[in-house]
Amino acid sequence: MTSTPKVWFITGSSSGFGRSMVELLLKKGDKVVATLRKPADLADLAAEYPTSQLVVVKLDVSQSLEISPAFEKARQAFGRVDVVFNNAGQFVIGEVEGVPEEDARKLFDVNFWGAANITKEAVRFFRDVNSPAGGRLLQVSSHVGIVGAPAVGFYSASKFALEGLSECVAREVDPAWNIKVTIIEPGAFRTKMNHRQNAKVMAQLPAYADPTSPSSQIRAFLTSELDGDADKATAAIEKLVHLDHPPLRLPLHKRAVAGVKEKLQNILDEVHGYESWSDDLYIN
Repeated sequence: MTSTPKVWFITGSSSGFGRSMVELLLKKGDKVVATLRKPADLADLAAEYPTSQLVVVKLDVSQSLEISPAFEKARQAFGRVDVVFNNAGQFVIGEVEGVPEEDARKLFDVNFWGAANITKEAVRFFRDVNSPAGGRLLQVSSHVGIVGAPAVGFYSASKFALEGLSECVAREVDPAWNIKVTIIEPGAFRTKMNHRQNAKVMAQLPAYADPTSPSSQIRAFLTSELDGDADKATAAIEKLVHLDHPPLRLPLHKRAVAGVKEKLQNILDEVHGYESWSDDLYIN
């Protein structure tokens, strides 16, 4: 554990986990580069904290040309970045059949391509700018980034893609660069994701409208009062940067943990049930 203030680069700082993390870190005395599409959303914090501790930067992660300049502002302000909290995201509720391609592509532009470009820039910055080299990359995925769920197919797919990319990056980086990656998989936490401009609910197609269908049940659950405390989640996430050997994955919330365990067991059961099919394919 260390008491030395860390420099954080946070995307999606306007609400949810991003805003919660910014507030937590500032209270702890860390330094924060808070990025978001509308800097006015952090006007209250910018008025409370000096620029020696908080720098607010306009950044739309879906606009790739804005990413390197945002990191450069971090370098100019603090000289280094210790932690990148890759958090910006959008949310779409809708059955796969009922989500227009345009909306699905916009979702991927933020949740995958935006996060991927932040990832690339973070790795470069940690290796080539920081002295000594190194940094922590915290990738905000989702419970449904590892366990697919009805009514969130494209959101889930965008997070599955981020998980795959993050796994690959964790294996690509040279250990000498001292870059550590953790994929965070939050479950049902109370944030403003479902109530602001970064969430969209598609009209339900009649074929799925039976209130007992899995799709309808998930829709009702996602638009109800969720039981996870986002501030407690960000406090748990912050602890990761003080671990010498952080995990590659961190499911957060009892439902997320249970869902991951169930999926792993189901995969094992299916592999054991059908592995003879693969055995028969070997050429002797």
